[in-house]
Amino acid sequence: MYDYYLGGKDNYEIDREAAERIIEQSPDILDSARANREFLLRAVRAVVAGGVRQIIDIGTGIPTSPNTHEVAREIAPETRVVYIDNDPIVAAHADAKLTNTPGTHFALADARRTADILAHPAVRDGIDFSEPVALLLVAVLHFVSDAEDPAGIIATLTEQMVPGSHLVISHGTLDFHGPDQVADEVYRKSTAELSLRRHAEIVPFFDGFTMLDPGLVRAPLWRPDGPPPDAGALATVGIYGGVGRKS
Repeated sequence: MYDYYLGGKDNYEIDREAAERIIEQSPDILDSARANREFLLRAVRAVVAGGVRQIIDIGTGIPTSPNTHEVAREIAPETRVVYIDNDPIVAAHADAKLTNTPGTHFALADARRTADILAHPAVRDGIDFSEPVALLLVAVLHFVSDAEDPAGIIATLTEQMVPGSHLVISHGTLDFHGPDQVADEVYRKSTAELSLRRHAEIVPFFDGFTMLDPGLVRAPLWRPDGPPPDAGALATVGIYGGVGRKS
């Protein structure tokens, strides 16, 4: 569905039908998806410019160029990237589009099963936790319920990370839009339910990290490439983005 929102071609009829139901009710989802993708690219550039040379990208989804490793290697060609997703279809696409590049790996694993991620050969072989790592949880945590303990997931995944490591999070929110019953219904029938959170609920996910300026903000406001978007352009975006650095 995310690939469809971005105008990609790697999606299926059932994805398009579900996505169109949400778009019909909440057309703002398209702007939020694109803002999220643009935030990802800017955040990757920022952490690599800050010295990180290895990235764990959880919930990568269907590969959409430019991918994380492509953006990172524009700055530092030696950057290693491990992509992680729990969807076998994503794994099939990753084999074709991601892992044929040296220094990239893919793990079929679920963010809610942190032990599986940390023990996976792709992570063990691709990541040296004695050096700084960037952990990307972009548009992932709003598919993790409170009962599944998103803060605990982050704490486990970042425990081994040394100073200079970074945590990148984007997260859907209801701070600017009302509850969307159609979206909730559609996602309940897909691979994960939605748990949209308020700003004050997302900030604690960065415990142990120092937020980079400008903090946790609506995604288009996080270090935009051009002039900051005005209120009209922001009105349709319901997603926060932020980056923290471990010290």
